[in-house]
Amino acid sequence: MSIVKINALTVPAEQREVLEQRFASRAGAVEGSDGFEWFELLRPVEGTDQYLVYTRWRSEEDFQAWMEGPMKAAHQGGAAGGGAGGGDRPKPAATGSTVWSFEVVQQTGPKQA
Repeated sequence: MSIVKINALTVPAEQREVLEQRFASRAGAVEGSDGFEWFELLRPVEGTDQYLVYTRWRSEEDFQAWMEGPMKAAHQGGAAGGGAGGGDRPKPAATGSTVWSFEVVQQTGPKQA
């Protein structure tokens, strides 16, 4: 079965809009990756300053290939919004990050009528 990676990002209130805009501007950056199955950016509603970045992958190997390829390039300014010549990179919107890993052992969806 699939694996799930959840990146818990600590985001100060004044940086929430910045974080959401950065994710929106990178829409499509992961969807074409081999083994990619799903993405969600979850905004906290109450009681926490942590956003959750949920991705689901066919395998750990597919996730690692994305991490070492497209994701690494994007975060080094090479792919999304890095600008010509590299220049000054914008300050991170998150002040902390923790990645959680899970295996999907059961799943279901809505019943079809």
